Amino acid sequence: MSTLAAERSNDRLFFVLATVISVGALTFLVWLLLLRETTGTDPEALAFMPAVNAGLNAGAALLLVLGWRAIRAGQRVRHQWLMIGTFACSALFLVGYIAYHYLHGDSHYEGPARGFYLAMLASHVVLSIPVVPLALAAFYFAWRKRFGTHRKVTRWLAPIWLYVSVTGVLVFLFLYVIGRPV
Repeated sequence: MSTLAAERSNDRLFFVLATVISVGALTFLVWLLLLRETTGTDPEALAFMPAVNAGLNAGAALLLVLGWRAIRAGQRVRHQWLMIGTFACSALFLVGYIAYHYLHGDSHYEGPARGFYLAMLASHVVLSIPVVPLALAAFYFAWRKRFGTHRKVTRWLAPIWLYVSVTGVLVFLFLYVIGRPV
C-alpha cells in the first residue's frame, strides 16, 4: 500500500470515528435536555456546577486566545500545551454540564432582555455543534503533522470555539447573576 493510500485510509477511519463520537454526543445531549424527564432531585445537588462550568468556559476562552498568540509568535510547543489545556477545559465542562443537567434538566430564563438571551442562546447552541468534530479534526491533523490542513480547520474552529466559550459564560451570567433560572 502506498503512503498516500495509507494516509487516506487513516483519514477515513478518523472521520468515521469522529462522526460517530460527534453524533453520539449530540444525540445524548438532545435526549438529556429535550426528551428525558427529570427526576425532581434535590435542588441543592451540584448547585455549584454552573459556576464551575462558567469558569471552565472562561478558561477555555483564555487558553484559546493565548494559544493563538503563541502560534503567531512561533511558539509551537507552547501553543500545543495551551490547546491541550483548552480541550481539557471544554471536556471537563461537558462532563460537568451533563452531570448538572442530568439531575436538574433544562434551565429557563425569564429575566430582563429575554429576547437577546434567547437569540444568544440559540447561536451558542447551534455553533457548539461543530466544535467537537472540528476540534477532533484539528488535533488529528496536527498529530499527523499536516499543518496546512490543520490551519484550514482552525480558521473555522478558533472563532467558533471562542464564541461558544464566551457565550457560555454569558449564559451563566444571565441565568444566575442577572436573573434566576425557572
